Amino acid sequence: MKTRTKLNLGCGTDIRDGYVNLDCAKIEGVDVIHSLENFPYPFEDNLFEEIIAINILEHIDDTIKTMEEIWRISQNNAKVIIRVPYWNSIDGITDPTHKKLFNQHSFEFFDPTKERCKKRPYYTVARFKISNEYYYIKFFKYFKVGNPLIKIIINYMSYLFGNVIRVLEYEMLAVKES
Repeated sequence: MKTRTKLNLGCGTDIRDGYVNLDCAKIEGVDVIHSLENFPYPFEDNLFEEIIAINILEHIDDTIKTMEEIWRISQNNAKVIIRVPYWNSIDGITDPTHKKLFNQHSFEFFDPTKERCKKRPYYTVARFKISNEYYYIKFFKYFKVGNPLIKIIINYMSYLFGNVIRVLEYEMLAVKES
């Protein structure tokens, strides 16, 4: 049996074939039961080539420590996909279990090519290069927007009006120096 080197972190009922499915709840299909608030995670260093964290970071107290754990268990250049609700969307503020809010600059603190990381490199050792950023907007159904020009317009609208951007998604690569 081939070792699965993809991790579905905080999977809930989103059980994915070919992934190690981790959640804090004992749900059918969950491979590893572990609270993401308990560090370290039950995996060895540099294990995973891909990690997805869909709608979990907003539920966790310590974003920095969580990102450091994701970085620790990621291989160099591992693909990391993170999806979080936007700070001024109804998706972000309705759920009483949400502890954190995020905007389009939140993950720049982890990207060594971005000014926020360059100005404050002492916040964390975790480094991720943002390769793609998407906004989810909702007009009767969700649309995933990646076009840079459209994103600029949506960005401006989201500062003027709430609930324009509903969800942010980042595709990142783990950066580890040898």
